[in-house]
Amino acid sequence: MRDLLLLAIHLFVTTAKLLRPGGVRAVAAESLLLRQQLIVSNRSRQRAPNLTTLDRFVLGLITLFVSPRRIPKLSRIVKSATLLKFHKALVDRKYRILFSSSGRPRKPGPKGPSSELIAAIVEMKRRNPKFGYIKIAQQISHAFGLDIDKDVVRRVLAKYYRPGDSGSSGPSWLALIAQTKDSLWSLYLFRCKSILLRSYWVLLVMDVFTRRLIGFGVERADIDGISVCRMFNHAIACQPLPKHVSTDHDPLFRFHRWLANLRVLEIDEIKSVPKIPASHPFVERLIGTLRREYLDRMFFWNALDLERKLQAYTLYYNRSRIHQSLNGNTPEEQSGKPRPACAALVSYGWQQHCQGLFHTPIPA
Repeated sequence: MRDLLLLAIHLFVTTAKLLRPGGVRAVAAESLLLRQQLIVSNRSRQRAPNLTTLDRFVLGLITLFVSPRRIPKLSRIVKSATLLKFHKALVDRKYRILFSSSGRPRKPGPKGPSSELIAAIVEMKRRNPKFGYIKIAQQISHAFGLDIDKDVVRRVLAKYYRPGDSGSSGPSWLALIAQTKDSLWSLYLFRCKSILLRSYWVLLVMDVFTRRLIGFGVERADIDGISVCRMFNHAIACQPLPKHVSTDHDPLFRFHRWLANLRVLEIDEIKSVPKIPASHPFVERLIGTLRREYLDRMFFWNALDLERKLQAYTLYYNRSRIHQSLNGNTPEEQSGKPRPACAALVSYGWQQHCQGLFHTPIPA
């Protein structure tokens, strides 16, 4: 209020002086310009002068009565750099108005995913928290027959999904051998603990070409050559025999009974490179997948219970779980079985696997 009163007094005094002819008018304008800048500079501020709309109007009006050559000498608040920035902003504004498309009709851009597709993606992530966006994209494509990009899934999950809502290629010699179905099976022995902390040996058998789980053999601890043969024969029961099996250098695969069993079955054994996991890539990755997705998320009581649960995972793995290395197909489809019917986004259901640990969409 005090500043406005002083400004009114200066305007009243200066108006009378401006009516005088000659250089007195310019001197009065310069005096008023300096006084107004002094008033603004004396105000409390942190970084820059607190210029109001009235200040800007008065300063701009007074400069009309001052010679342009005198303005740089009279300026105390506005610096030359400020004028340059103001000029650049005006130039940018000019060309933005000239070349903007606001006055022209715009072409319609690409439409985003439908609400049904967004709901299906979020629901699949909620039901399967371990699934990444690549696997979800392939699973959606497999279930609904839609060509969906992984980046679309990533953007949908980043926007709509919250965690609280939920619940390497093989070496060339393996690729050359596994050109036909059931030509090469990989074997792997590993141990796991029951809920009573008892150790159990599990023999996993998989087909390298189709990534199909052939079966499992389960035995209690302290196994020997006879036990390994029994586990292998149980895992491959009712299955056509392969031409080759690939094993690592576990001492259990060196027993005389094991080698004799392979000779009887007319199967050739191929050993992986010692201490090189990349020479046994598919089964090594499968063991990690099995532990992360299933064994680390459930308990079992005994060998029979473990075998029953591994059989349930085998059905899910072969029939419903898609694989990135198989271009989004399941192992059974890779082995030649027909693809199931696609579901519709407007009406579909969810199929449970492994007692509700995994959920995949199916036609309603």
